[in-house]
This record gives sequence, structure tokens and C-alpha cells, in this order.
Amino acid sequence: MEIPVLETERLIMRAFQEDTDFEAYAEFYASDQTIYYGGPLDRASAWRAAAAMMGHWIIRGYGAWAVEEKSTKEFCGIVGLYFPEDWPEREITWSTVAAKQGRGIAAEAAKRAKRYAFETLGWSQVHSCISAENLPSIKLAEKLGAKLEQAIERPTKGEILIYRHSNEI
Repeated sequence: MEIPVLETERLIMRAFQEDTDFEAYAEFYASDQTIYYGGPLDRASAWRAAAAMMGHWIIRGYGAWAVEEKSTKEFCGIVGLYFPEDWPEREITWSTVAAKQGRGIAAEAAKRAKRYAFETLGWSQVHSCISAENLPSIKLAEKLGAKLEQAIERPTKGEILIYRHSNEI
């Protein structure tokens, strides 16, 4: 499957590339910051996580993009559409490497992913699942206009907040 390339004013959202993206991805997943995303992970486990992310495109027909900053060509993180087997429904997900945080990159890419979900895929709804302790992601969901819909308890992840995104683009 060919992964579509999306663009925003500052970003290119494209397929993950091992040769240009994996070092920053593995470094990100080695940090404690990834506790909300299933980490920290050792290098081999980070590689498997990247492979699963790319396989999501084949299984579901949509997935997460590697986000590249146009001006620097640097890998910024992963943003996109996600629906693993045990998830309540399809979601917009985001994670940004430490060096690129606080610049609005996740928000810009998430808005573009949302537009793709509604306009291209024809979805009528989408949410984001966020750990109740992940305050930066909660703040971003709210900045994107998502509303807290419910809290659910996950055996291995603790309390997860479900934020519903409006279908307004």
C-alpha cells in the first residue's frame, strides 16, 4: 500500500523511513517521556513498534505518518490515525520528539490528520485516547477543540480519557 503524503504550511506527513527516522524514534522511545505511549522501549522494541505502526497501514488502510519539518528535513514525531485491536474506536494520535515539542507541530499535523479522516476517509467521528496523567496531550486535545466524553479504566494503562473531536474542519 502506498501511504499518502500530506502537507501543512510547515510540515510533510509521510511514510516512516528507517534510514532517516529511526534514530530519533528510538531515542524518543528510550526516554521516560514515552510512558504514555507504551515506553520506554529498548532499541529492538522501538524497531518493532515502528514496524507495527507501518503495518497498521496495510491492515487498516490508514495509519500514522512520520512528521518531517520542511525547513530542516528533520523527523519531528508521529501523528495520525490509529485503531489497534483493543481500542474503543478510531483515534487521532500524536507524539513529538523532545527537541520539537512546544512548537505547535503536533497540533498542526493533528489538524491535517483530522481533515484527512473526515474529508478523504469519510469518517463521521474520531476521538483521542489520552492517559489521565498526560497533561500536555490533554491540553493539545482541548486546543484542537476536542471535548472530554468519558474516562475508562484500562488494566495495563490505568485511567484513559476519551476526547471527542468535532467533525468541523
